[in-house]
This record gives sequence, structure tokens and C-alpha cells, in this order.
Amino acid sequence: MYTDMFKAFSEQTEKTLAPYVKFNKLVAKNVETLTELQLSAVKTYSEMGLAQVKAASEVTDVTSMTAYSSQQLAALTKLSQQMMDDSTKLQSIAKEFKEDLEQLTTENLKAAQPA
Repeated sequence: MYTDMFKAFSEQTEKTLAPYVKFNKLVAKNVETLTELQLSAVKTYSEMGLAQVKAASEVTDVTSMTAYSSQQLAALTKLSQQMMDDSTKLQSIAKEFKEDLEQLTTENLKAAQPA
């Protein structure tokens, strides 16, 4: 008797908490993806910054200053492109999260409505 009661309680609890589990998994996946994007961006921007510091430290005369100045435009272009790419990735992640959340909400609303 008690076994059946505990089994029914366990199944009911699992069914009740299933939407929360799905939501938590969705959030965890999104946080993981965002963290990977941020770590990648930090690494890329750090490498770009260090390259510019090294290039600036090698300026010793007018000729090297001219070469450094012309290189700055290319570096700024690369930085701008990287920022645009990162922005596009971030928008894609946000859109995917929104769509997944909407799908989860729709599923839960359908499950909650009586047949």
C-alpha cells in the first residue's frame, strides 16, 4: 500500500517538476554558450591588444612610425569586423534562446490545459 502511494507521489512530483527541469537545462545551455562566446572574445581581443602593444614598442624612428600608423588602420578594421561578428553571434544565441523558451512555454501550456 505504502509502496504504491510513494510511487504515485514520486511520479506526480516528477511530472510537476519536469517543466522546471527543462527550463533549468535551457538556461544552463544558454549560459554555457554565452560563456564560451565571452571567453573566445576576451582571448581574441587580448591577442589583438598585445599585438598592438608589441608593434608600438617597435617604433624607433619616423619610418617605423609610418609603418605602425598604416598598420593601425588594418588593426581597427579587424577589430571592427570581430566586434560585428561577435554581435551577430550574440544575437543568434539570444534568438535561439527566445525560440526555445517560447517552445517550452507552448508545450507547458498545452500540457496544462485540460483535454
